[in-house]
Amino acid sequence: MTNLLADKIKALIKANGPISVTDYFSLCLADPQHGYYRVREPFGRAGDFTTAPEISQVFGEMIGIFLVHAWQEHGRPEPAIIAEVGPGRGTMMSDMLRVIARLAPDLYRSASVHLVETSERLQKVQAETLVGHEGKVHWHASFETLPAGFLLLAANELFDAVPIRQFVRTAQGFRERMIGLDADDNLIFAAGVAGIDPSLLPSPAQSVGEGTIFETAPARDAVMAALCERLRTGSGTAIIIDYGHLATGYGDTLQAVREHHYDPPLASPGQADLTSHVDFEQLARRAKAEGLQINGLAHQGDFLVGLGLLERAAALGRGKDTLTQEGIRSAVERLAGSGAGKMGELFKVLAVSSPEVTLAPFQKKAQ
Repeated sequence: MTNLLADKIKALIKANGPISVTDYFSLCLADPQHGYYRVREPFGRAGDFTTAPEISQVFGEMIGIFLVHAWQEHGRPEPAIIAEVGPGRGTMMSDMLRVIARLAPDLYRSASVHLVETSERLQKVQAETLVGHEGKVHWHASFETLPAGFLLLAANELFDAVPIRQFVRTAQGFRERMIGLDADDNLIFAAGVAGIDPSLLPSPAQSVGEGTIFETAPARDAVMAALCERLRTGSGTAIIIDYGHLATGYGDTLQAVREHHYDPPLASPGQADLTSHVDFEQLARRAKAEGLQINGLAHQGDFLVGLGLLERAAALGRGKDTLTQEGIRSAVERLAGSGAGKMGELFKVLAVSSPEVTLAPFQKKAQ
């Protein structure tokens, strides 16, 4: 089957030489004609991956509970802006708003709801999902156009889709990892000429072997800085959920997922979802540098259980048939289970605020 984006990338390389991982990442996801988010339906069973909100309503409900708690701790400001960046099908926002309306009717009444979404196709899907909240919901193509004021912001699996740079350890030190062509016209990884500031490395280059990969993400840093500036000027709390690591380190986490299975990153440009793990230590470092408070950083499982996930799941299953109860139990295990590859451990949660507030379930670990 012809891959038009692969052909376009190969033509680019032939004309201008190898391209960086950042450029490849951007083309795969956002090329105007053939980019993944332009042409694929990524979500759900028929798509390429399933996000936490699609697994069970309890996920979005827990995030809603957290935002209500944050609003209360900030002194119940009105009106509030409830926003989500990268809202998928609108499932998480729908579950959040249901809980917010029930637990904090004043917040729901005074709040306006804002979705930052670049895809017109997904905007239509979100409008259908949120039809019960008509008149409250507004769309933005960019984070910059959110209105001023107190903000409660959620971002689930946003940062993993923002491009990274990769550097590979060579005999000459770390060099930017590029994508070129082999003799048979296949896409391959290669080392370029650009180096990296040694102070960015987690340990000296000499301490790791040749072929070791280091990832850095200036674009993610920029998104985090913009988010922090917005919270600093208007006050509020943001919760960021993604898969990634708690500490900066070495390793190649560039991965592609197609039809719920891993695909080699260079195999199907534009036809597979391309992501990499998020460096949460760096996001927290950026937030601190921007003058924000880190409420806490936790594994998703600990965060959800700390907010009452198990109690909510038990309430949902009460009086239901065995099959429904088993479905709820299985969803909870997927969302909060620990162990290799389980979302509860693989996904991390970072909450940041301005001005300072103490928020559960982080208060014991708040910095």
